[in-house]
Amino acid sequence: MNLRRLNHVVALADTLHFARAAEAAHLSQPAFSRSIQAIESDLGIRLFDRDVGDVRPTRAGEFVIERARKLLFEARCLQRDVDLYRDSQLGDAAFGVGPLLTATLMPRALVALRREHPQVALRMEVGSWVQLLESLRGENIEFFAADVSDMPRDSALDIQLIGGQPANLYVRAGHSLAGREHTLQEVWAYGLAVPTLLSRSTVELAALLGLPEGQEATIALECDNYAMLKTVALTTDTVLGATDAAVREELKSGALVRLVVQGWLSPPSSTGIVRLRGRTLSPAANAAIAAIVRAAGEINV
Repeated sequence: MNLRRLNHVVALADTLHFARAAEAAHLSQPAFSRSIQAIESDLGIRLFDRDVGDVRPTRAGEFVIERARKLLFEARCLQRDVDLYRDSQLGDAAFGVGPLLTATLMPRALVALRREHPQVALRMEVGSWVQLLESLRGENIEFFAADVSDMPRDSALDIQLIGGQPANLYVRAGHSLAGREHTLQEVWAYGLAVPTLLSRSTVELAALLGLPEGQEATIALECDNYAMLKTVALTTDTVLGATDAAVREELKSGALVRLVVQGWLSPPSSTGIVRLRGRTLSPAANAAIAAIVRAAGEINV
């Protein structure tokens, strides 16, 4: 089916006049007549009866014209949808995000995506880099954003670093530790609630606590749900390990306060966007990455 010629057939059916139909198609009348003759020849049926001053569809012509209208409508819809898909106004994206970014970057990124691309369907999977890497290799997601400090480098992956966030320790307002400087050993006695620690962080904590070589620090509560961690810290004497961005509202309201701990120097996390090398991302996935990168620029150091 030649869509251009089908357009000519519909134009002639609408006008029942070769000269007017040719004008609507921006063709000379002889060129338009040749186009109608060509599609009739291709189909092997006569679409229009031509008498002097009179043009009317044949029964076969009515059959073709009805279906041509539907086909041309679908073609216009396809072109419109392709244009929208290309411009990230249509389509879908599945991606993964680590717990820290879920609590810090993603509220901003998702709000921006929903405002800028309201017709795009998004699916966000939350998990550790180990879980997200498995989903990426299985092509269940197009990319993921997480702390990649502990992730082994792999030539099959492209990693775009977008900064990180330093960790601090926090307690509820009125806690006996609040308002004074303490050693990490004093703080540790109350128990620490943190997201799943990287191996590097575990080693650093053991060194700060002065533990014998090879002995790991015991964590009171490990949980990748920041809302749960904050609830525990706000309602018990447990000390929370997080970042300022993860507890921004609680710090602003005074519900949580940051502790001053002797010798506490926590390097920023190393946040990266990870995707399979050599794979072309969908426009919606590229829009999601752009939103995450913008949010990282506002929050990460």
